[in-house]
This record gives sequence, structure tokens and C-alpha cells, in this order.
Amino acid sequence: MYYNVEPLRTAAEINDFLAAVGRGRYGDRNRMIVLVGINTGLRMSDILSLTVDQVRGHDRALIIEKKTHKKRWVYLKNLRPALETYTAEMTTGAPLFVSARGQQAITVNGVYHAFQQAGELLGRQDIGTHTLRKTFGYHYYQQTHDIAGLMMIFNHANEAVTKRYIGIERDTLERSLDQFQLGLG
Repeated sequence: MYYNVEPLRTAAEINDFLAAVGRGRYGDRNRMIVLVGINTGLRMSDILSLTVDQVRGHDRALIIEKKTHKKRWVYLKNLRPALETYTAEMTTGAPLFVSARGQQAITVNGVYHAFQQAGELLGRQDIGTHTLRKTFGYHYYQQTHDIAGLMMIFNHANEAVTKRYIGIERDTLERSLDQFQLGLG
């Protein structure tokens, strides 16, 4: 089976995914994971490493990325009202996203399973933990056309890698082929 994680390209796809992950006992947590991911572009391992005191009352947080070991400022200002509501009853120093088992953070694998269930509910097989990062990148690029800034955010070495990662090359190719036909008319 061919499997490729894609960004959520429309507001309707984002809203449908938020509704799907928001179902069930851990719906609030899962929705907040999605909101943090699509608004920051962080990798899932970095999202799940966040603590309550890193985000509560802050417009930005300094993290060290797990994959690259580089320091990165994460912009939280637009998420702050949602984070304040989400963390209102949480203990300072606790993981931001707690697992079902107790006080430790949910694992990337746990989020993957929740996303797979949401994907099944939506009839999609292209949803995974990288969907959030790709969605951030796709919409950031669509709104700003700042590929250099996005490359810096993602720590990518070149433009082609970034465009391929967020699905821009595929969109451009499909648009160019939309009216292309030979021998059919």
C-alpha cells in the first residue's frame, strides 16, 4: 500500500480534522495538539515535549529541537487564548499533553493512533503526525510566499526540499496539467 502524508489544504479539511480528533475522552487534548502543530510547524516530538510553564502566559517559548538539537523560538502569541483556557486547571511543570496512563506526556505513537482513527473517520489515508507540520508550511507559504522564511523555520537546506515537503510542487504540477490534453478534442 502506498502511503504519503499530506497537508490539510483547505479550511474545511482543517475543521473536519479538528472535529474528528476532538471526539472522545481526550478530544480537548487532541484538538490542542493539532492547533499547536498547525500554528507552529513544530515536529510532533517537539510538540509533545512542551510543558505547561513553557506556554502558559507566554507569547513565545524557547525549545531545543529533538531532531536537530538546535535552539528555536516558537511563536505562541496567536495561540495564547486557547492555551490559557486549555492549561487553566493544569499543574505548573506538567507535560502540556498528558497520556491516558497518567502524568507523563503522550507519545508520538499515541498521537499517531489518534490521528489514524480521525483519518479513518474522514475516509483519508494520508493523515499522520507530519500532517500538522506540512499543513503549517503549506498555509504559511500560501499566505506569505516567503520560502526563505519557511526554510529557516523548518531548518531545510534548499527551496526544492521545502516545496516538495509541503506539497507545493504537486499542486503546481496538477494545475499546469488541468487543461493539458493531446488527441482528445
